[in-house]
Amino acid sequence: MRLKDILIHLDASEQAKTRLQLAADLARRNEAHLTGLYVVDIVLPIMLAADTAGGGAMLGELLDTMRRDALAEAAKAEAAFHEKLRREGIAGEWRLVEGVTPEQVALHARYADLTVIGQADPSGSLASSNAAVEATLFSSGRPVLVVPYAGRFESLGKRVLVGWNAGREAARAVQDALPLLTAVESVTVLTVNPQIGLDGHGEEPGADIALHLARHGVRVTVEHMTAPEISAGDVILNRAFELSADLLVIGAYGHSRLREMVLGGVTRSLLQQMTVPVLMSH
Repeated sequence: MRLKDILIHLDASEQAKTRLQLAADLARRNEAHLTGLYVVDIVLPIMLAADTAGGGAMLGELLDTMRRDALAEAAKAEAAFHEKLRREGIAGEWRLVEGVTPEQVALHARYADLTVIGQADPSGSLASSNAAVEATLFSSGRPVLVVPYAGRFESLGKRVLVGWNAGREAARAVQDALPLLTAVESVTVLTVNPQIGLDGHGEEPGADIALHLARHGVRVTVEHMTAPEISAGDVILNRAFELSADLLVIGAYGHSRLREMVLGGVTRSLLQQMTVPVLMSH
């Protein structure tokens, strides 16, 4: 089983170069088609629009300038994308669209095996940081590989950590990650504060999913960690650091988005604090 169709969302940020390298490596190793998506999303600040409300011509000129600048940035990204395809010997295509970024990424993601997207600057607005990732997770029906805002990640898949809670979303994430898991050096399945029994993780937490992965030829180690005073997200990230993991696999948003926003939640914690690429599925 291999990934055959990978979508990467690109923008004018410096981090886009890192995730392009990562996506290209995945495409090369899987002999996959790589699609570069760039969204021209012109957001006019409300206060600015109000200030120019008396002059429609001025506002129109401003929008034209913003669009020209955005298209110029897109042209640079396109050139870098095609150069990467040429150097890596990868088949691919470029898509330039205009619209609302979260909606466009989610739409195009429906036709790919995996979408590679960047974590927004964690110091910015939490809502805006999660918008594109959340839209893709909830609206595309496909897995998302989120690349951290800081750091260099040119390849992945040597040491993988799976955050397992025995839920539907976690099962979906493991299944979606199988094309990556079958070619890695080691996979660690981690359960945090597992609940024993049929309604929880089973009599041996993590054993059932480890057996399933082993039947696919995956080398698996199961670990349990009990730390009720520490958030599950922090436990997972700490263990990923200790294992030198280069990929984290986890189910996203086991509860409603509203409950996650109120209570925090593992998904939101990881989206804010991630230190390694995270494959998420919902």
